Amino acid sequence: MNEAVYIGLGSNLGDKERNLRESLRRMRPFARVRVVSSLYRTEPVGFIEQDWFLNAAACIQTALEPAALLDALLAVEQTMGRVRGVRNGPRLIDLDLLFWGNQILDLPGLCVPHPRISERQFVLLPLAEIAEELVHPKLQMSVAAMSRALGAPLGVARWYSDQWPPHATIPAMPVA
Repeated sequence: MNEAVYIGLGSNLGDKERNLRESLRRMRPFARVRVVSSLYRTEPVGFIEQDWFLNAAACIQTALEPAALLDALLAVEQTMGRVRGVRNGPRLIDLDLLFWGNQILDLPGLCVPHPRISERQFVLLPLAEIAEELVHPKLQMSVAAMSRALGAPLGVARWYSDQWPPHATIPAMPVA
């Protein structure tokens, strides 16, 4: 298994919470989910004429290489019914590869750390909940510091649900 890999999850169509749980379930063949953040209800960015999102972050371990993991995440999105259309538009599920340990990856179609992570409270708040001291290898700032630098999280609020975290869909796994 590779070092800790961090994934951002988002949905703003249909049963958003169920979509997030289902995406985590569908990662089982290729990833061990170590920990999942709380849910956050977030205002859309860019294309604002759409429903608000539910977002979360997860730490996983995988034996896949980065490009293969990206392909597997895109396959989960596709099999769940994601249709890519308008940039920043509505989506049934969105799975973003945020960090791969402390590595910097610049591959065709894949940049890690995610290139816009330091601009997005809807990513940083859930990520800080599970990895606040994780340091961005280019910016040399922790996730918590990047979040503080953005200021008050306007349009982002913790979302409480009695069905989250999704313990029923993710088997208990020891943190390595």
